[in-house]
This record gives sequence, C-alpha cells and structure tokens, in this order.
Amino acid sequence: PEAVLTGVDISSYGRREMSLGSLVEKILDEVPELKRLRLSTIDPAAVDDDLIEVIAANDRLMPHIHLSLQSMDATILKRMGRRHRPEDVFDLCRRIRGIRPDTAFGADLIAGFPTEDDEMFERTLCCVDSLGLTYLHVFPFSRRPGTPAAKMPPAAPGAAKARAARLRQVGRETLDRFLRAKIGAEVEVLCEDGNLGHCRDYAQVRLVRPARPGQLVAARVIGVEDGRLIAEEAGT
Repeated sequence: PEAVLTGVDISSYGRREMSLGSLVEKILDEVPELKRLRLSTIDPAAVDDDLIEVIAANDRLMPHIHLSLQSMDATILKRMGRRHRPEDVFDLCRRIRGIRPDTAFGADLIAGFPTEDDEMFERTLCCVDSLGLTYLHVFPFSRRPGTPAAKMPPAAPGAAKARAARLRQVGRETLDRFLRAKIGAEVEVLCEDGNLGHCRDYAQVRLVRPARPGQLVAARVIGVEDGRLIAEEAGT
C-alpha cells in the first residue's frame, strides 16, 4: 500500500523531460490502487511549482518532507556550494504548511563544517525548533581528501562531535513535543513488522495489538514512549 521514491537526488529528476512533480502525479494517476506514496530526501532549492501543486492536490502523497539542508547559516551554505539560502527554507516550509498543515519536516544536517564557529552553529540549532524539524539525520563533518572542504580551515577541535550531540538532543526534544501533541488523535498506521509501523507523517507507531504487515490500521494514540507513538486500534 506504500511506495517510496528514493535516490541520491530525486528532486533533480527529469530536468529536461519530466519534473519530479509530474512524475509523482503520473504515478498517482496510473496506479490508483497505490494508497500511499512517499518521497525520500529532496533538495529545497529544487522544489518547483509542479511538486507544490501535487502536494496540495493529492493526499495520497504523504505529508512528510525530508530536506537536505546541511546548515542554516548563509555563509556556511555558500562554502558548501549549496543552492538554497536560509530564507528559502523558511519560505518553502511556510508554503507547504499553508497548503498541507499536517506536513512534518525532517532534515539532514552537518555539524562542524570547516570555518563553522559557535555563532554559525547556533543559527542552525535555533532553526530546528523554529522550523519544527521533527526528524533529524545529523552527521559530524568528516574530512575527505581532494574535496574543497578539505582545504578549508577546520572548526575548533572536538566541535563536530559536540555540536552533533547538541543537534541530536534538540531534535529528540522537538520530536517528543510533536508526538505528544498527537495523544488522543486518530491516525492511519501502515503496519510493517509485528506491532510496529508508521503514520502518514512518518511518526513511528507501536500498536498495542499486532496487525498484518502491509495492513492500514485506523488507530487512536494513547501515549508516547522512546520516540514512538503508542496506539490502539480505533474502536477497541
């Protein structure tokens, strides 16, 4: 009942022939039995009007957007060679939430990129909360020979590991608030393994009673534990 479009950079799909938005629309039109379609990580600079229109028009496209942000400091983004600016990310999140208020956002972030100082890092850290990023993939910077970053002055010793730990902690706190706001709500859960599954917005769920893998279950959230929703089948 669910398929995931994945790749190294799916937002660059079909730049000359068919946009990612057009591809998503085509899949949903031609596979009506597909209940849920999910996107993997996308570049915020490549989200175009076609994709925005599909997000707005089709609730079979899951309300979960994972963005390849890496940083939210303008100078660091330039040094990384990224195409987006911090203000672009805020505009994109506002635009998507304006048409799909239930959308949850995740992000890839790099801590301790060369030349990143405390002030630059704090800009990224603050954005986890202000953007409402609920799912973080955090990576401490790792130098690779032959890359432009390898020639840049490094961040302070130990900074990458310490900053990554802070980002992960703030991410856990943001996720916990996001999950606790769902207590008492009804959610649709795709059961994947025994009693574990995911909601439409990618929140992980542990069902009180196991369900068949691949089954879509209407459930009521009764609690939160270890970064997961606890839910029971609706009507029980």
